[in-house]
Amino acid sequence: MLSLRTDKLPEGDGWRYEVKLDGYRALAIKSGGQVRLRSRNDKDLTKRYPGVVAALTELPDETVIDGELVALDATGKPVFSLLQNGVTDVHFYVFDVLILSGQDVTGEPLVKRRDLLENHVLPKLPEPVRCSPVLEASLSDLIQSIRAQGPEGVVAKRANSRYESGQRSGAWMKMRVNRSQEFIIGGYSVGGSTFDTVIVGHVVDGKLVYVARTRSGFTPALRAELLRKMRPLEVEACPFCNLPENRPGRWGEGLRRTR
Repeated sequence: MLSLRTDKLPEGDGWRYEVKLDGYRALAIKSGGQVRLRSRNDKDLTKRYPGVVAALTELPDETVIDGELVALDATGKPVFSLLQNGVTDVHFYVFDVLILSGQDVTGEPLVKRRDLLENHVLPKLPEPVRCSPVLEASLSDLIQSIRAQGPEGVVAKRANSRYESGQRSGAWMKMRVNRSQEFIIGGYSVGGSTFDTVIVGHVVDGKLVYVARTRSGFTPALRAELLRKMRPLEVEACPFCNLPENRPGRWGEGLRRTR
C-alpha cells in the first residue's frame, strides 16, 4: 500500500499519524518456516540484512508484515545515505500486518490490524525489529516536533482503511516537513571538455560520506565556470571515506579514481 503525497495532512479522530521514516520499504514474509525480505519493487533483500532476518524467525508461520528498513546514525536519527552505502546494521520498523498465521487480514480496518500487530506479532520479535508507533498528539504539535528533531515528515492513515496493496488511494497520506539537505561537492567525473557529473556527499560522524552524483541542472556556461573553480582545488587523496568502489556500484558503474 502506497502513500499519497500532500502539502496538507487531514486532521480529526478518523486519522492516525506516524513518523515518515527515511529508509527502504519492505515486506517480511515467513512461510514454510523460512523468512524472506522483499522490497517494494519485489527485490530479494534477505541476504543483505541478516540481523533483521534472524529476528524475524520468531514470526508466526504463514505471516506477512509491512515496514521500513532504517539505518540510524550515532544520534539515533535515520540517515538514508547509510543504507545507500551498504550499511547492513539496520532496524526494521513495522507498521502493518497483511497475513497472520495464514489468515488474510487486509480487509480489516487499520485499527484492527494494528491491534493484531501490537498484541500478536511484535511481542515475539526481538531487536532490531521495532514498532513504528502511532503518535498521540495534535497534528500541529507533531509537525513542530518533527521539524525540530529532523525526521523526514509525517504519515497520516485513515483509521478505518483496509490494506490496498499497490494502491495510492489517499487512505494513507504523507507530508514532508524537513525538505532540505546540505551536500558537499567532493569531486567530479570527466566528460568531454568539461565534467560529466559532480560527486556529492555529506558529513556523518566527522567523515565525508558519498551519497550520489548528479549531472542535471548545469548549463554549458555554468559547467565551464564550475570546472574553472574546481580544478585548483584538486587533491590526490579521495575525500570520501567510502570511496573508491572497485566493483560495480549502486548505479551500475563503480566509482574508481576520478576527479
